[in-house]
Amino acid sequence: MMNGFCQGVAMKATPAIFFCAIVLLSGCGDEKSNPVTAPVDYIGSAVKHQQAAVKTVDVTALNQAVQLFNVQEGRYPKDLNELVEKKYIGKLPDAPVGMKLSYDATEGKVSVGKE
Repeated sequence: MMNGFCQGVAMKATPAIFFCAIVLLSGCGDEKSNPVTAPVDYIGSAVKHQQAAVKTVDVTALNQAVQLFNVQEGRYPKDLNELVEKKYIGKLPDAPVGMKLSYDATEGKVSVGKE
């Protein structure tokens, strides 16, 4: 008898679970989400975040090279090419697409901004 009761509860719970799954997968009314373009949207977002991570790493490495230059030379480099000339870095990294490297020689700060 207990077996039949459990089966009855399971049969009634199945539509509720199915309904909850549909609500969760529907995006809760987000008009921007489109199941057809979701893979492309995901890849575009991943590339954008990858570029942001690379940009952060490159800027951090350049700022460390500038600080090392300052400690050893007693001044900030006049431009980023001086870091290459004096062998503090191998070469200047390329900025992400649509971005450019900026260097403030008075403060010794490297940043990345839009072109």
